[in-house]
Amino acid sequence: MRQGRIFRRLAAIMMLAAIAVMSTGCTEKMIVLDPKGPVGEQQRDLIYISTVLCLVVVVPVLILTVWIVWRYRDSKKNKAEYAPEWEHNTKLETIWWSIPILIIAALAVVTVKYTHILEPSKPLASEKQPITIQVTSLDWKWLFYYPDQGIATVNYVQFPDNVPVKFMLTSDAPMNSFWIPQLGGQIYTMSGMAMTLHLQANEPGKYFGSGANFSGKDFASMNFTAEAAPQEQFDKWVAGIKSTQPALTEEGYKTLAAPGVTEVASFSSFPKGLFEQTVSKYSSGHQHGQTEPAKAPKTEDKGHAGHGKDAAGSGSVSTTKQEEGGHSHVGQH
Repeated sequence: MRQGRIFRRLAAIMMLAAIAVMSTGCTEKMIVLDPKGPVGEQQRDLIYISTVLCLVVVVPVLILTVWIVWRYRDSKKNKAEYAPEWEHNTKLETIWWSIPILIIAALAVVTVKYTHILEPSKPLASEKQPITIQVTSLDWKWLFYYPDQGIATVNYVQFPDNVPVKFMLTSDAPMNSFWIPQLGGQIYTMSGMAMTLHLQANEPGKYFGSGANFSGKDFASMNFTAEAAPQEQFDKWVAGIKSTQPALTEEGYKTLAAPGVTEVASFSSFPKGLFEQTVSKYSSGHQHGQTEPAKAPKTEDKGHAGHGKDAAGSGSVSTTKQEEGGHSHVGQH
């Protein structure tokens, strides 16, 4: 009996030591808690606040669990009062009901506040004009358009530091999720929809980006590098692409959009309206809302004809685009 107790205690100590070692080894990978932009910083604060509020309940419960097990253990030397008829204590019930209610109320207030602050389509406050980057998720790669600079890249995106970035996102493949952990939370990319996400990097650096949604056999390869660079370096990078790299043609896009893994690539130009064409090809002719979606030039696309209908099922799909928020909502009729 004594040996059994000793063994259990040693096992518990070894388990705690293993957890401590594994936690220490994972600290370098917790990049969500090492934000490099204003959005990421606010999301980190929300994580900290929510964690602390939850620990207010969890820690006392764990302590009380250990104390109760020890205090009322089955032992001849245990002199704890035995009260089998006990069933009610007003003071204790007031404590263990009121504290969780107050914590839930506090979490509700914090969540509502940060939900409005962190609305992804809300422009960031800055004296500098944002740069617009259009993003298309493909199988299994990321395609970035720079409409103002006239270039495109694959699995790599660069933008100036301390400048707001307006990402406009859609999908020409199964639904995915765009995520740069150190700059902000993830947002879904879906066919027939144009989502908007505002982010900013406060300092130069290379940041890990990925697809955060299961999308097929090579979804684990949907990683990309997001680099924030000084404005001069960014301008030089754009000029270098425009002078040395080939153009992305419509045929080239069809090849790129085919399922498969692709290395980092860049293009000196791309067909005008290609992003809008990708969004609109999954939507039907009748629109809902105050504003009309951007129209793309009519091009022949036999390889993807009818693909929107196949992906959504029978029936028509409609797209509505908000004037400022940038969310396009798809409905099936």
